[in-house]
Amino acid sequence: LFQVNGHNPGSDGQAREYLREDLQEFLDGEVLLYQLDDLTRVNPVTLETVLRCLQARYMADRFYTNAGCTLVALNPFKPIPQLYSPELMREYHAAPQPQKLKPHVFTVGEQTYRNVKGLIEPVNQSIVVSGESGAGKTWTSRCLMKFYAVVAASPASWETHKIAERIEQRILNSNPVMEAFGNACTLRNNNSSRFGKFIQLQLNRAQQMTGAAVQTYLLEKTRVACQASSERNFHIFYQICKGASEDERLQWHLPRGAAFSWLPNPERSLEEDCFEVTREAMLHLGIDTPTQNNIFKVLAGLLHLGNIQFAASEDEAQPCQPMDDAKCSVRTASLLLGLPEDVLLETVQIRTIRAGRQQQVFRKPCPRAECDTRRDCLAKLIYARLFDWLVSVINSSICADTDSWTTFIGLLDVYGFESFPDNSLEQLCINYANEKLQQHFVAHYLRAQQEEYAVEGLEWSFVNYQDNQACLDLIEGSPISICSLINEECRLNRPSSAAQLQTRIETALAGSPCLGHNKLSREPSFIVVHYAGPVRYHTAGLVEKNKDPVPPELTRLLQQSQDHLLMGLFPTNPKEKTQEEPSGQSRNPVLTVVSKFKASLEQLLQVLHSTTPHYIRCIKPNSQGQAQTFVQEEVINTGPKLISHQNFVERYKLLRRLHPHTSSGPHSPYPAKGLPEWCPHSEEATLEPLIQDILHTLPVLTQAAATPGDSAEAMPAPMHCGRTKVFITDSMLELLECGRAQVLEQCARCIQGGWRRHRHREQARQRRAAMLIQAAIRSWLTRKHIQRLHAAATVIKHAWQKWRIRMAYLAAKELDGVEEKHFSQAPCSLSTSPLQTRFLEAIIRLWPLGLVLANTAMGVSSFQRKLVVWACLQLPRGSPSSYSIQTAQQDQAGVTSIRALPQGSIKFHCRKSPLRYADICPEPSPYSVTGFNQILLERHRLIHM
Repeated sequence: LFQVNGHNPGSDGQAREYLREDLQEFLDGEVLLYQLDDLTRVNPVTLETVLRCLQARYMADRFYTNAGCTLVALNPFKPIPQLYSPELMREYHAAPQPQKLKPHVFTVGEQTYRNVKGLIEPVNQSIVVSGESGAGKTWTSRCLMKFYAVVAASPASWETHKIAERIEQRILNSNPVMEAFGNACTLRNNNSSRFGKFIQLQLNRAQQMTGAAVQTYLLEKTRVACQASSERNFHIFYQICKGASEDERLQWHLPRGAAFSWLPNPERSLEEDCFEVTREAMLHLGIDTPTQNNIFKVLAGLLHLGNIQFAASEDEAQPCQPMDDAKCSVRTASLLLGLPEDVLLETVQIRTIRAGRQQQVFRKPCPRAECDTRRDCLAKLIYARLFDWLVSVINSSICADTDSWTTFIGLLDVYGFESFPDNSLEQLCINYANEKLQQHFVAHYLRAQQEEYAVEGLEWSFVNYQDNQACLDLIEGSPISICSLINEECRLNRPSSAAQLQTRIETALAGSPCLGHNKLSREPSFIVVHYAGPVRYHTAGLVEKNKDPVPPELTRLLQQSQDHLLMGLFPTNPKEKTQEEPSGQSRNPVLTVVSKFKASLEQLLQVLHSTTPHYIRCIKPNSQGQAQTFVQEEVINTGPKLISHQNFVERYKLLRRLHPHTSSGPHSPYPAKGLPEWCPHSEEATLEPLIQDILHTLPVLTQAAATPGDSAEAMPAPMHCGRTKVFITDSMLELLECGRAQVLEQCARCIQGGWRRHRHREQARQRRAAMLIQAAIRSWLTRKHIQRLHAAATVIKHAWQKWRIRMAYLAAKELDGVEEKHFSQAPCSLSTSPLQTRFLEAIIRLWPLGLVLANTAMGVSSFQRKLVVWACLQLPRGSPSSYSIQTAQQDQAGVTSIRALPQGSIKFHCRKSPLRYADICPEPSPYSVTGFNQILLERHRLIHM
């Protein structure tokens, strides 16, 4: 999108979003959309408004809408008999001004018929029916032919009337025959035309239909042997298998339930599978029943030919043999085609090579892939010749003598623009034809626009259109183009390489703006940017399809057929050398598919340029083929947009904000360019200053949209005002929409700024209140936490005190009762004798003796025990043998230990006592014993003495 005043208002999708938001309000003031029978009355003419109008009319069962010189036809996807009845045809034919009636395909038909009839020098007319596959092109062409058959009947005499009726019936009967042999079911359409056709309806001087002629273009004959997934072969194959009688099934070897490789999806039942309609139409065209049976027998032979599968040969010198289950198919196919079985099999298996001046013949067995290719080529050759023969039979049946007609009305039913995941030569030719027809349409549309511009008092020179000449130069240009490079590869007669062809195209045509390439694609391909969009074409197999080679031995094989139909299609002595049999000494280049298609297309365009063209654009509302469903948007290419002054001002008056200091008076420094000198009425006079103010913003928008290297003066003003309407191009409409989006964005920014300031203040106030609340909550939680801790500490303190008292009690209780008694009585006597004092000292000293003797090793001779005894009794240190000590036994009286007798040696583990003063050793007092801990301390001191 454009960048305005240094600010990018957004992407293209954002601009459409601005347009969509206020579109409903804009359309509320308009007339009911389904009542608008001409898209030029929708103001402004944008993609959104056009689609809304078409959708409203489609939902109201109004399937035809005018768009200037083009009729837009929506496929209803349901039968509407009253819309195409003969009574309605006569109503349009008898109307004084049929253009004032509701838009209809009969309006175009009547207009072309009156142009031929009313002019002093009649000019041939042509109707171009375009659209994608499934949009209804075939049905539209059929309705036009019925209309001309009704209105162009000859009422001169009964005999003449019967002759004319017979001719009209033959013309109408040509449709089901050509649809049966040339149409097929595809992913997008159940009755897709796989060929293009131009039907020439011939009129005499009295404007009565005397005959017709059919010319076809580029039949998709590859569909006979190759069908895409979920698609079908041509209708005629399914009609034979479903509609043949039991006797015919026996004759054509088509038993019920038989499976054929070239007949996919046979279970689908379509309206087009009516075999009786095709046979009756062939009878009216002069094809009798025996000839019909012969045709259907050959088609059944092609189905059996497709079931022939080959097994790979282990020896390259030996030909590939058919599989066991395919041998029956070989016999049946050769029988139905009237060919010798061994010759048919040998022709497919072995390739004949002629070399040297003497044209020596060499026979080379074909690999399995080449056998399949030759089998498919044989089937395509037979079907293409059969289709061309049917077209010639139809023309001979319906075509009038040259002297019996003076003018004609042509109906062109061409393929729609195609873009598939895998696009090849067929899609390249189809899209090439669409490019040529698009150029023809633009040239005709410009002539039609000149008249309306003249009515509005405007010059034509300022209108610029995007021509597709660059794309046509890329495809067909001289001296180098895609077609010329492909044809050159065919003339070189060398093995074609897909990667090499891609490199040649990209190198030779690198300067073309319509050529692109996909760097991420692994398959060799190139991209062509068409008017309808880019399409990627694969180069693999492109040269081979362009050559369309037919081995000469296949043609010689078919010339040996005993079938009457094939004998006529492949005569033994043809008058002219065909492409299938090039002369060995001739060096003339073989006519390629591209060359033939280009020549026929140029001939068709010459016919169209010599006529007055009319256009019918068929649109497919949805891809599912459902009625009352409008979901698929179609691109509508129109010329400059026509907007009334009132609608223009209402929509774009906001742009005056971009240039607020402009003056709309007569001395304005920027006069409104394009305004005529015509004096408007009061309402127009009121709108004129507003339009001038809007035009004053054009320099600002144009300067913002221009690149730094461009000059503002070099850009023409792409907007002009007529007497009642404003003429504006697509680029200028985008520029105005961009400026309008910028103004709306500025207003939105102001609103957003005020709202954000308000929200900021509210959020700040809420944050302060939240902080106060949080502080109060934290203070309350802290007090509660401290109270809980204090209560817990009190409980712990009380428990600790109780536990400490209990531990002290338990330590005191460990002392012996006797010792406690003596200990408690000793201080009570105030006066003691020395004897008593020594006795008490002896008791105190001898108290640890029993404990030590009990915890040491048993035995009198123990040296350590003796040392302990000496220390406790304070015996003189003499010879240990002079003393004898008697140890107290277990059964003797006395205290030996306050614990149970230990087993083995004793190890003392010193641990910190839970008592407060347990590890403090006071000075020994003759009258105090501190308990068991003191005993241990005394013992520790005794041992280390």
